[in-house]
Amino acid sequence: MLKFSSVTKVFKSDFLKKPVVAVDDLSFNVDEGSIVGFLGANGAGKTTSLKIAMDFTRSTKGEVSFEGLGKNKSEIFSNIGFLPERPYFYPHLTGRAFCHYMGKLVDMKKSKIEDQIERWAPKLRIEFALDREIKTYSKGMLQRIGFLTTLLHDPKLIILDEPLSGVDPIGRKELKDIIYEVNQLGKTIFFSSHIVSDVEEVCDKVIFLKNGKLVYQGRVDDIINKNIRPVTKIRYVLNNETLSIKTEDSSKTMRLKELIEKGADIISVEQDKPTLENIFYNVGS
Repeated sequence: MLKFSSVTKVFKSDFLKKPVVAVDDLSFNVDEGSIVGFLGANGAGKTTSLKIAMDFTRSTKGEVSFEGLGKNKSEIFSNIGFLPERPYFYPHLTGRAFCHYMGKLVDMKKSKIEDQIERWAPKLRIEFALDREIKTYSKGMLQRIGFLTTLLHDPKLIILDEPLSGVDPIGRKELKDIIYEVNQLGKTIFFSSHIVSDVEEVCDKVIFLKNGKLVYQGRVDDIINKNIRPVTKIRYVLNNETLSIKTEDSSKTMRLKELIEKGADIISVEQDKPTLENIFYNVGS
């Protein structure tokens, strides 16, 4: 659905300064119907890549293409919903008025806008504030109203830049549930995040960037399994204290025997599986 082919973006700020390569020969695919997480440290090139995809800035070289969204640029972008990292909201509009304003930009009928508001506002838990001015909204409420306007025109591809940033844990859980629900309706979702655990929980596939270059793209399960070490974690209770140890798989049986001989009660024996966050940290460093 979305394809980057050898995309490079170079910023030239000053004649005497060295050009900054923000995106370096980047190629990846976002498949139809998937949820893809876009990971990378600050300055890795994620936001620049999303801006290139949305045609807010042009790549120095390479190509971005879309499949199944339309025959021309107008039709393609009418099938994309985009929520930037720092969206601008008109502070003196109410949430409802802002939704209607955004809906009219894509020629939605008033009745259709209201139908979509009634459908998604309760799920996003923002219905109570729709008739309040946006200047009274918290950071989390702004994310919710922004997400609502992204869904208004029923896009096929949804691109989100740090959608969970600044949202409390309960709010993150609720927004992740909405992302999953929208995906179950057949929508493709591509979102960047620095909260690696959220990406691991929600996404089918992940794309890692480092210094503007692609480090990894593939299924979340594949990269975790690829980085599993031959180490076993044993949790046990000894002298009324819950403890754990890690041991090489080759020594697992011997360590279990030793613990049992000491009178320990074994709670669990499981492979020490790395989290996506552990892997991301190692890649980033």
